[in-house]
Amino acid sequence: MTCQRRCTAVAWGVLVALLAAGPASAAEPVLSLALDRALGAASAEARAPLSLSLQLLLVMGALTLLPGLLLMMTSFTRIIIVLSLLRQALGLQQSPPNQVLIGLALLLSMFVMAPTLDRVQETALAPYAEGRMTGDEAIAAAGEAFHGFMLRQTRTAELEMFADLAGHSAYRDGAAVPFSVLLPAFVTSELKTAFQIGFMLFLPFLAIDLVVAGVLMSLGMMMLSPTLVSLPFKLLLFVLIDGWSLLMGSLAMSFL
Repeated sequence: MTCQRRCTAVAWGVLVALLAAGPASAAEPVLSLALDRALGAASAEARAPLSLSLQLLLVMGALTLLPGLLLMMTSFTRIIIVLSLLRQALGLQQSPPNQVLIGLALLLSMFVMAPTLDRVQETALAPYAEGRMTGDEAIAAAGEAFHGFMLRQTRTAELEMFADLAGHSAYRDGAAVPFSVLLPAFVTSELKTAFQIGFMLFLPFLAIDLVVAGVLMSLGMMMLSPTLVSLPFKLLLFVLIDGWSLLMGSLAMSFL
């Protein structure tokens, strides 16, 4: 729309100059003056700030994407996937419910991200609140804190893969990795790590399922569901080994 208005202003300026020029000898200076005025008006319109309604629309659109981006840039992805896989390994359908799993993942994510959030507070939020830093500088400082956390948790193989896909050469250091490459590499690494942890969680419970299924088969009780019989044993095993403490502690240590 800005380009169209700019072209329209130039066209009207040329037309007015040609109509008002009269003799050919005076046409050139009048045409030059009209072009300068038209281009100046178009550039001033391009530099004009956005209207309040358009700014509000952009802010609301950014707020809808911000929670998802923040969750994907933290430890939440790995934690919620591991908790979901644990529920499936136990053979439970709706216990713990999704709200409880999300709450646990959020609380554990806050614990894991505490050093990063403290750094954001010290380097970005506090200076911005005191007026020692502009908004753009505060966003850049906060981005550096999250950039460091994501870079430490990203595997080299995934980082190199997305760098090759983006057509980038080798980076001089970790700080030179752009967010456009780091973010998908970080999410891919988190998914891979979460499924590896989930595989290790499945093994003991799978062994219980196999033992129970073999016993039921030998007793000729083929109509009885092995999953239903093995569920109390899996819950008993998980409680006896203090599974929740082990799982939460292991997940927190996996980010160190």
